Amino acid sequence: MLSLDQVSLRRGSKLLFENVSFQAHAGQRLGVLGANGSGKSSLFALLLGELEADSGSVNLRSSDVIGHVAQESPSGQTSAIDHVLDGDREFRRVQQSIREAEERRQAQSLHDLYEEFENLDGFTAPARAARLLHGLGFSEDSHGRAAAEFSGGWRMRLNLAQALMCRSDILLLDEPTNHLDLPAILWLERWLERYEGILLVASHDRDFLDSVCNRVAHIENRQITLYS
Repeated sequence: MLSLDQVSLRRGSKLLFENVSFQAHAGQRLGVLGANGSGKSSLFALLLGELEADSGSVNLRSSDVIGHVAQESPSGQTSAIDHVLDGDREFRRVQQSIREAEERRQAQSLHDLYEEFENLDGFTAPARAARLLHGLGFSEDSHGRAAAEFSGGWRMRLNLAQALMCRSDILLLDEPTNHLDLPAILWLERWLERYEGILLVASHDRDFLDSVCNRVAHIENRQITLYS
């Protein structure tokens, strides 16, 4: 569960929220609506811990994982599919532990780690990453290309795929359709309809919000109002 309790937030001299309270539960997909400058991106930054509330509290379980689309454009020689796999932090953690245990020839540790890896569906992770890339429009022969070789719009698709790969309890998407064509948008709609955590998505695409969301969080007059 995600809850805000009497939260007020300023950016500079501007008061964005004042004594805002609301709750969201797993399975709820909230479309975050509001005029430009009303505080949609600031709400996401608050949930990510990048901003602190001036008063009130943001309440999350300590175990909750928040997925979001990185704004920094990926670069370097990391392949497209490895960039997406990096979104699954548990997979990468166990994978690295297996490498270290193999180097040290720790048989018992390897047994336990491979069991954990199997419980994480680690052996299917590359196939899951490939399906995300395919759904977002990447051809199969592009999966091994370095992230730096893609144009800016395709790099943002890589970041979106990485966010979807994350084992998140809460997923924050800010204008996710900006760099997508229609087939990719329709695929993303179907993917998000199956998402089991809490989804908050800010978008100016009304058709996309109508297809994906089952609740609306409307930001207006320094308040956030939730409705069906």
